[in-house]
Amino acid sequence: MASLRKNTPRNLQGRDSYVVALEQYLSTTRLHDTILDGLRTAVRYDKTYFDKIVASLLPLLEKLTTRKISQLLAPDYGDLNDPRPVFNWQQAIRQRAIIYVGLDALSDAEIAAAVGNSMFADLVSVAGHIYKHGVMDGLPQTEENPAINLHCDEFSELMGDEFIPLINKGGGAGVEVTAYTQTLSDIEARIGDRAKADQVVGNFNSRIMMRVRESATVELLTKQLPQVDVLSNSISSGVTDSADAQGNISFSSNTQDRMSSIQVPLLEPASLVQLPKGQAFALLEGGQLWKLRIPLPDAAHDPLMPESITHIARYMEKTVRQHAHMVGPPGDSCNGEK
Repeated sequence: MASLRKNTPRNLQGRDSYVVALEQYLSTTRLHDTILDGLRTAVRYDKTYFDKIVASLLPLLEKLTTRKISQLLAPDYGDLNDPRPVFNWQQAIRQRAIIYVGLDALSDAEIAAAVGNSMFADLVSVAGHIYKHGVMDGLPQTEENPAINLHCDEFSELMGDEFIPLINKGGGAGVEVTAYTQTLSDIEARIGDRAKADQVVGNFNSRIMMRVRESATVELLTKQLPQVDVLSNSISSGVTDSADAQGNISFSSNTQDRMSSIQVPLLEPASLVQLPKGQAFALLEGGQLWKLRIPLPDAAHDPLMPESITHIARYMEKTVRQHAHMVGPPGDSCNGEK
């Protein structure tokens, strides 16, 4: 044992002698296991340095691995008494399922960002696989890749480096992203880099903008529009007295109607700042400007409107359990949401 301590590498000093011996033994074997390799990487770090770099990460990991959220993110696949279906992105895309993810960023923004970013990273990986091999890879039948429509509300809360490849390269796999946010500054504040924020915004082909107060956000739409020629009409008239007091003509008059052309912006920023509720401007199909008026539903007179988000969640849970027994294409085992 004294010999082991003497030959202990500097980065393993301070570790338990059993841990050091186990690491040195594993380094001489040809075992290949991703989980084991990850644990060995953590062990190889100097203990003091490793404690520093994970100090801020441990509280987040504790939140993700406790309470009900751990049952969602890491379910027990061997629990036969759990009626909830377990699925992955590939299965959901094959079945053209609708997945609703409520991250509750208002209650815990840190958890929402961590879960949202990890889901986006997983979806990027799946999109890359679909782009190369197709959605039915590994199955006997072939089928055209379906459109993957991704709607992200409060987009700035979910924004991260994981999302950028999804919007600038995901189109090849059929991913269509619709993002909803308040201002450009929200995205920039989340990423912490103006260049990356511009990169994100620049990858959206269509923009629909309702009333907004920030000038930088307004200019995302107005600066994409051309100058237009507007005709200006001016009328002038004048009277000139006659110099001949004895003549029959006392005065002469003239009227001029002039038309001139001036260039003005197609849409002024003030037009977006002053938009009424429920109205918007849209830049679609590569530069066509549309003025939209969106109907505003009134829940008080709609008998089909749910009473609250709780009723919606209960209905979704009931529907998932009813369809949990349905089987999709070979290799799939669910048709619901978890």
